[in-house]
Amino acid sequence: MNYNYQQQQYAMAAPSAEIRSQVMRNTYLLLALSLIPTAIGALIGVNMSFMFLMGSPIMGSLLLIGAMYFLMFMIEKNKYSFAGIVWMMAFTFLMGLLLGPLFQVALRLPNGSQLILLAAVLTSAVFFAMSAIAYTIKRETPFLTNFLAIGGIVIMVGVIANIFLHLPMFHLMLCGAFVIFSSLMILWQVNQIITGGETNYISATLSLYVSLYNLFTSLLQIIIALSGNDRR
Repeated sequence: MNYNYQQQQYAMAAPSAEIRSQVMRNTYLLLALSLIPTAIGALIGVNMSFMFLMGSPIMGSLLLIGAMYFLMFMIEKNKYSFAGIVWMMAFTFLMGLLLGPLFQVALRLPNGSQLILLAAVLTSAVFFAMSAIAYTIKRETPFLTNFLAIGGIVIMVGVIANIFLHLPMFHLMLCGAFVIFSSLMILWQVNQIITGGETNYISATLSLYVSLYNLFTSLLQIIIALSGNDRR
């Protein structure tokens, strides 16, 4: 009797297949919409001068990180209302704006636009591959959750440390770590939606967007470094 009661409680708690499908559709739709303010921000950012950050790069970096986490906090705080979508659009616009310096470096290279396109294609390929794997697994992955929790802390410590160290090789190592971490985060987040662990499409979109953003920027920086072109 107790076993049957537990089974009934789980069935009541677990989202139905229809709800999970709806969350997945809404997540993909919002993720696609978020690329619009990102593109607008990138177009503005690539024509901006970021010299004001050079005066105090450490303070500037910390302020930008603070702004990003503030916007992410506001998205999560309003994830059950339309305000969450508005904050999401503001966040993605800022992230697009912050692509400006990287795009400026890339576009100064003879084949810069091709390198950006290659990074975008690779990012899309990884996204679809990880999503396909998540659909294939169709079960919870606690081992991956623990690995990502530890990996996220290690990478964040590395990012903060490199703000002060400015080591080029260490930066490339961090980019490689971000590629692996972001790829697994995409797999984990899609798996969470499929298994019913994530039922809010705004939170899911935020997680996937950050993973895609980190994946794209990390790939682009690695591609630039391996292209043999001088980044200065």
